[in-house]
Amino acid sequence: MLEGNRVSRISVRGFAVASATAVTAVGSVVGVASGSTAQPNDTEATADVTLLADIPAGEQAQVQTASLTQQADAQAIAADASAKKDAEEAARKAAAETAFAKKAEAEKAAKEAKEREELAKAASRSARDASSFPVQSSYTVAQIQAMARQMVPAGQFQCFSNIVSHESGWNYRAVNASSGAYGLFQALPAGKYASAGADWQTNPATQIKWGLNYMNSRYGSPCAAWDFWAANHWY
Repeated sequence: MLEGNRVSRISVRGFAVASATAVTAVGSVVGVASGSTAQPNDTEATADVTLLADIPAGEQAQVQTASLTQQADAQAIAADASAKKDAEEAARKAAAETAFAKKAEAEKAAKEAKEREELAKAASRSARDASSFPVQSSYTVAQIQAMARQMVPAGQFQCFSNIVSHESGWNYRAVNASSGAYGLFQALPAGKYASAGADWQTNPATQIKWGLNYMNSRYGSPCAAWDFWAANHWY
């Protein structure tokens, strides 16, 4: 038989797959023409590739299933990694928000504690200072305001002053003819001032002491009392 009559078979190329059970090492593929006989020394070298068409029909479904399973496993691993990353990011964000909230609460608590301390000191100072002013037969508005500045915390004085200005115009002897409300703060009944001192009718310092204690105990501070007054026109 003439070697010139040798014809190579063309493999039908499906898709090549890797399988632990189906992939085999193919050293070469020999093509045989119809009615020809190939000799061992007539083989032609080809690439070591196993094609789906070269796998027995009974095993092709198993190979395809194995390939799809591998793809699904790879997708599941990628999805798990993405979900884990998202969960870690969410956890970091939640931790940061919690830390910020706790810091804000701590700062607020510290501020409130400082304000309470200042008010307590102011109340203590006013109790002491109310009797430290020399007694006079009469007092000017400037003198009364100077007393108040020494008894009321600096940050609360303007609010304190707003209330006194609206209630009595800084007249410690002001009387409401219809109700009998009296003094700087128009206390009603007027005898309420007596809790701050027996000289409440003639001593503005005693009235200031009473008014400051009233604002602190009822509203928390003169500024809180002023906020209420501004909204309601009474306190």
